[in-house]
This record gives sequence, structure tokens and C-alpha cells, in this order.
Amino acid sequence: MKTIGISPHRRSFLRKAVGAAPAVALVAAAGVGTVATSASPPAQSTYRPVYFTAAEWATLTALVDRLIPANSDGPGALEAGVHEFIDLQMNTPYAYGKLWFMQAPFAPDSAPEFGYQFPMPPRELYRSALAGLEHAVQAKLGKAFTALDAAQKDAVIGELEQGTLAIGAVPPKTFFGQLLQNTREGYFCDPVHGGNKDMMAWKMINFPGARGDYMDWVEQYGKHYPLPPASIA
Repeated sequence: MKTIGISPHRRSFLRKAVGAAPAVALVAAAGVGTVATSASPPAQSTYRPVYFTAAEWATLTALVDRLIPANSDGPGALEAGVHEFIDLQMNTPYAYGKLWFMQAPFAPDSAPEFGYQFPMPPRELYRSALAGLEHAVQAKLGKAFTALDAAQKDAVIGELEQGTLAIGAVPPKTFFGQLLQNTREGYFCDPVHGGNKDMMAWKMINFPGARGDYMDWVEQYGKHYPLPPASIA
């Protein structure tokens, strides 16, 4: 089975992922209510992580870069600011687990309809998983994840997806799912939330964004929408 995040047909997958979601969800956050309280990115040319440590930030950056690397079809995760989006979300109610019922028992193998099923809220999950990933990679390959070449990084991510790389307290599949979800959200969200810089991803798929009215174009299949996307900002 190929890893979703590193498939050669990545752009096709991304277009299908965004096409399957309601437009209103994409405008809000490109996810299922994960951004209840938005956090505006700092007004500075070089982004400095607010939540993640320098080591965590380096690993996170390398991971999302491999999930959506830049190519001729469109921008990569780093160009779109996906890593910045994830960092900003770590200081919102979402990351503290305040949007769900977080009492045991948890059923990690339950259907997605049952919602978040892990005792650690997202910010704790990331902190534990990123450290566990680095420890596992160092033990197995003798170097940091960031020092691996592209093929090695992809292989590690594939092991996370398959659940075959032990990274400590967080099940590898759980971490992979969380990371992939947040990467998608940061790639397709409204730029007001810190990702999708300059509406790059929206331009790639010709999504109109938060325009007040584009109903005349809803059923004009296969035609290029002539106006640039608009942010809710």
C-alpha cells in the first residue's frame, strides 16, 4: 500500500480531498471545526514557532514538506505555510482538546463518526510523537529525521502510516492521521488561519474562496472561474 502523503499522484489526491469537502468548510478551516478560535500569524518576515521547540519545529517542517512537496503542479506545504498553521493551532481550544468530550474510555479503533479517540489532546500528542519519532529514527538509522534523504524520510512516513514504527506513547497510525489531517487543513484553509499563503492552494484548484456570490458558476462544470479567490479577511 502506498503512503497517502507521498504518492506520486499527490496532486490528484489533494484535489479529490478538497473537492469532497463542502465549500463552507474550506472557507472556515478546511476541516471539521478544528479552528474554533483563529490565531492570526505574527506580522514578521521570518516565522518563529510559538508552541514547538526548535527541535520539534525542524522535525515537523521536514514531515509536512514530504507530505506535500512542491512540484510543477503547485506549491508545497512549506510554501503554503502548513507548518506555521499547525504551530498556530497549538494555542487554540482545539489543541487543548476543549472541543470534544475528553473523558475515558477511549475507543481508538472506532469509526470516525465517534470523533477524537485519544487521551492526549493534539498539542500533547504532537509533543510526544515528535520526540518519539526522533528517538526511533536515531535508534534505527543513526541520524536525525531531518538528516535523512527524501527516500528515507518517505520510508519512515510510510512506516508511520502502516503502524510499524514504534514512537512511544502515541500509536504511529494515530500520529500519522493527525499530521495528515492538519497538513490538509493548513494547505486548504483560509489564509486568515495562517496557512494557504497567498491563497496558493485555492489558486491551484481554482477555488473562489469566500466570495459573497458565485452561484452563477456552480453548475458550469469544466469551465475556469475567471476571478481570483477571496479570503474572509
